Amino acid sequence: MDLVTLAALVLFAGIVVSIILGFPIAVGIGLSSLAAAAVFLGPERAVFLTAQRMFTGTNSFPLLAIPLFVLAGALMNTGGIAARLIDAAKVLTGRLPSSLAATNVVANGLFGSVSGAAVAAAAAVGTVTQPRMREEGYNRAYAAAVNVASAPAGMLLPPSNTFIVYSLVSSTSIAALFMAGVGPGLVWLIACLGVVMFMHKRWGVADQGERPTLGQALLVLWRAVPSLLMIFIVVGGILAGWFTPTESAAIAVVYCLVLGFAYRQLTAAKLPGVLAESARTTAIVMLLVGVSSALSFMMAFARIPEFVSDLLLGLTTNPQAILIIMMIILLAVGTFMDPTPAILIFTPIFLPIVITMGIDPIHFGAIIVYNLSVGVITPPVGNVLFIGARVAGLRIEPVTGKLLWFLAAIIVGLFVVVFVPQLSMWLPTVLGLV
Repeated sequence: MDLVTLAALVLFAGIVVSIILGFPIAVGIGLSSLAAAAVFLGPERAVFLTAQRMFTGTNSFPLLAIPLFVLAGALMNTGGIAARLIDAAKVLTGRLPSSLAATNVVANGLFGSVSGAAVAAAAAVGTVTQPRMREEGYNRAYAAAVNVASAPAGMLLPPSNTFIVYSLVSSTSIAALFMAGVGPGLVWLIACLGVVMFMHKRWGVADQGERPTLGQALLVLWRAVPSLLMIFIVVGGILAGWFTPTESAAIAVVYCLVLGFAYRQLTAAKLPGVLAESARTTAIVMLLVGVSSALSFMMAFARIPEFVSDLLLGLTTNPQAILIIMMIILLAVGTFMDPTPAILIFTPIFLPIVITMGIDPIHFGAIIVYNLSVGVITPPVGNVLFIGARVAGLRIEPVTGKLLWFLAAIIVGLFVVVFVPQLSMWLPTVLGLV
């Protein structure tokens, strides 16, 4: 057995063993990459190479947008912005069956579209909607499932930290990816609303939504305008060429800071906690980026992308069949790996194959992000599932049972996104981004 093959086996075995032993995914990836490098370089040079690749992977100006958007999301959560977005969602869904459940879905979409964070959306929106849904007679597990299922829409709607990571690996335009996520994000929300409408009578929830007068509705929407303007400032500024995505993230932080103090929900005493929470989240993401960069280098050395490409193309040359195989692999990977390392690992493997098949990298970005977003709401490591269940005060087992209905609709939406590329490509094309 040559050293390259041995390094590939050590790399694969190390990741599998670390997952089985319950290591944090970043630790497992880092140790596996180090062990594989030691096979052909020796321990000392392997340590140097791994550290160098981790530094190179994180030493990127576009990545600076991630901690800034994370901070903006934390400021929104603390500064009263989320509450105003939820009020606006109530106005939009007040006359729908199961209006509170529909409000939860729309509010997650609004919150996600200005924060790009599924976990933050599930926590912020769920904290407000779950007690009210219990009071109105909703099944508790079902109410939690509504919140969990709709929260990942924020990973697709701009601004999206996940698309920033994909852009780094694929060398594609962040602005084009942001726009490509709008169609799939709306498909995700429509899938969740469809289940809510279908389950309306099954769970015996009466149409108990508030029906505000025109004056009340306009007042609520007016109060939410400053919060909603952040979408146009951040995304519109990028599209107009006024600033880069990283600069837009800094503007979002300042904007959320000003709004939080203006709403009198954010105080100087709360700022250290907000900064500490953002720093913890950022540290986890950047560590994942660093170790995944080392892993990507090792996979390239071990010729794993070429091996997978030959294997898939040896099975079939049908583009649709290959895409379905990739979807199955990514759905399986998403159940035990966060989207960030999964994108960093699998994009270099799959992207050359899809480009060979004539699929646009922007469209593939929408596919892979939608696909991996499913993983954050599935056990065993779905962080949004755990947060949503915790907010509702439930174990994940009953929530997962109700979540299956949503997962079925979301996966149908995945097929739509995969096989109707216009959903992803129309906006970027119209705006001249591709």
